[in-house]
Amino acid sequence: MSAGLASTPLEAEDGNPGLVFKAALAALRDGRRAALAVVLETEGSTYTRAGTVVLFTDQGHVGWLSGGCLEPEIERRAMQAVDESALAWMEIDTRDDDALFAGNAVGCRGRQRVVLIPLASLAGIDSVFDPWLRGEGTLELRLHGDGVLQWRCGDTALSHDIASPPVDWEAPRREWQLQWRRAPGVVVLGAGPEAAPLLPLLVGLGWRVEIHEPRERWRERLAVIAPPDQRSGATGDSPASYTSRLRDGPLPDAVLVMHHNFELDREALEALASTSIPFIGLLGPARRRDDLFKLLRPEARAALSPRLRSPIGLALGGPGPEAIALSIAAQLQAWRHGVPGMS
Repeated sequence: MSAGLASTPLEAEDGNPGLVFKAALAALRDGRRAALAVVLETEGSTYTRAGTVVLFTDQGHVGWLSGGCLEPEIERRAMQAVDESALAWMEIDTRDDDALFAGNAVGCRGRQRVVLIPLASLAGIDSVFDPWLRGEGTLELRLHGDGVLQWRCGDTALSHDIASPPVDWEAPRREWQLQWRRAPGVVVLGAGPEAAPLLPLLVGLGWRVEIHEPRERWRERLAVIAPPDQRSGATGDSPASYTSRLRDGPLPDAVLVMHHNFELDREALEALASTSIPFIGLLGPARRRDDLFKLLRPEARAALSPRLRSPIGLALGGPGPEAIALSIAAQLQAWRHGVPGMS
């Protein structure tokens, strides 16, 4: 009953810009000295690609532009941009053969062009970061070499005019357009043993995660394993009731059925069959899946079969909740990026 890829994989972003944008909003609230680094373009072999974002603060950085060799100098330049309340432009070029034998060689043979934006100059940036973090649309940035930044997310537009020295590399391009598609969303049905190791894995990979648990004794675990914005099911609704609410709003990209309870899993599958969610994962062995399918309506079985991954997870080996969580996260990530034969 387990099927292969049932739909086109997500248009995935590299890295996890969500963690950086969240950290940027926190730094703004706390009034910390901070700058947002944005990779504008790359050439050759580089650690990042255009659109990579890193937050540099006086307390360290969130995200990476290299394997660690370049961050101290970038941080120094970032804090200089903060102190001058002006954009800073950096070209990081590691294509020179001599760099291979330098003490700080990064091992890549390419070039990155980066702008450093003082965070304090981005007044009102929460008006576009917050809806993007909620998955409400694509975040767009048009950046001009003269220091004009135009942001948009959904119907909200924002503009900043920041002091800018001339771009200090030889290139005709003086305007860049970047976009960050919404992060993928996954709903986890069940707060069983695998949920605790699985949630941080998925969040770290850039997924928006929500966990729902209808049983009171298991809901007590949510306070330990999930932050408030990832919890659901406080009213103890059944899987069918919860899934009906899903149909009233934006659907997640994936749902994982992980109750460790036969009847709750059956109810969840029956309800999910009428949605268009492209990835549905079911925890448990194939025999259990077959027993569940015997109790589903024929039309529900037909609707689920092309989308159901069961048993959920790649065959990585190893027992226990941690190994299972890793296998599930690996399969979701493979599907997200369209890796052949692994989703």
